[in-house]
Amino acid sequence: MYIPHTETDRDEMLAAIGVKHIDELFQDIPIAHKYPSLNLPPALSEMEAVAELESIASENQTVHELKCFLGAGAYNHYVPAVVDSILRRGEFYTAYTPYQAEVSQGTLQAIFDYQSLITALTGMEVSNASHYDGATAVAEAVNMAYANFRGKRKKVVVSPFLHPQYRATLTTYHEGSEIQVVGNTPENDQVGSPATLIPLIDEDTALVIVQYPDFLGRIYDYSELAEATHDAGALLCISVNPLALGLIKPPGEFGADIVTGEGQSLGIPLSFGGPYLGIFATRKKFVRKMAGRLVGQTVDASGRRGFVLTLTAREQHIRREKATSNICSNQGIMTLASTVYLSMLGKSGLREVAELCYHKAHYAAQRIDELSNYSVLMDAPFFNEFILRCPSPVKEINQNLLEKGILGGYDLGQDYPSLKNHMLIAVTELNSRQDIDLLVKTLAEVSND
Repeated sequence: MYIPHTETDRDEMLAAIGVKHIDELFQDIPIAHKYPSLNLPPALSEMEAVAELESIASENQTVHELKCFLGAGAYNHYVPAVVDSILRRGEFYTAYTPYQAEVSQGTLQAIFDYQSLITALTGMEVSNASHYDGATAVAEAVNMAYANFRGKRKKVVVSPFLHPQYRATLTTYHEGSEIQVVGNTPENDQVGSPATLIPLIDEDTALVIVQYPDFLGRIYDYSELAEATHDAGALLCISVNPLALGLIKPPGEFGADIVTGEGQSLGIPLSFGGPYLGIFATRKKFVRKMAGRLVGQTVDASGRRGFVLTLTAREQHIRREKATSNICSNQGIMTLASTVYLSMLGKSGLREVAELCYHKAHYAAQRIDELSNYSVLMDAPFFNEFILRCPSPVKEINQNLLEKGILGGYDLGQDYPSLKNHMLIAVTELNSRQDIDLLVKTLAEVSND
């Protein structure tokens, strides 16, 4: 163990606080509890400890060893080396909230660039930076809509094809409050279009939430739903896969009032489930009700360009009862990763990645649909995920795939009872034609096709 403080350093610190010996700092702890027996294994050297940890880690199977066709909200995309290179710069590693613009220009500019990129991508007017993940961003959209109507509207209409974990987070956030979350149940509406939500919208509705593409991978035009929502005086929130927006129509063009999303696909590795990035964008007229950090551009007394935190009171971070939200800490390093990723790819690069995902997924769907014991559900256009009906339980098929070095799709039956024995297959730019052909071959072998 490396301890940077010398004996002189420790003596000076003890003298500064009026203590003669370090043991005096712990004198209130009973002797019986100071040195309990921890039953630890014998001490290891650094070299031995690293070898032990590497041995344990080698038991894991990751997307680096497996052919991955699992998505459902977290995707195996290529992350350019420049992203990690910039993230490792020491000046970005701080939990400090950049109140003091004079010492925070680098951080503030990075946040401003992130906000600019997200607004361009989503077709919205303002973006914050940011939320924990896609699920908390959706929950904060409900908070914002509720605050916008000053609590007079209490109903939130949620699509059953919003990510199941997002819907669970909504329940956790608002359980016990007067907010009422309603929507078509997955059991009764396995392939319903957005139009099925319209009868649920009324004068008490504050927000309607859908996903784009939805959890089943389908792409819908939400123009009709947006019109019905706005006719009722409510707001529309669209939760997006931001990488898909490199190819498909941005939600701002549907008339979305709030756009949320999971930013993991923008240069952030899978990392065993996090940390990820909650995207949140909206229209200018709602900006004062938006939680999270917002950076603006200005000029100083000398006319030089500068960046500052704006439209966010200190109560947002300090006084709970005055805050727009009590859970709105930004994912600073993650926003930086997505900023570097989007900046390096540019508009044409992002479209190229999206097109690769789209075409490879459609090739996979076509090949698998040719198998006699499987069928692909294609009731709507899809981006890079599609529903596969299987001849046997998904868990059994995935176990067989794993034995062949393939990480299979998501078992939809665990969230949608009517989709028992249905798998959600995800394909990204990292899946080669050979990987897809191996998947098709293995699926055929599993079912004796």
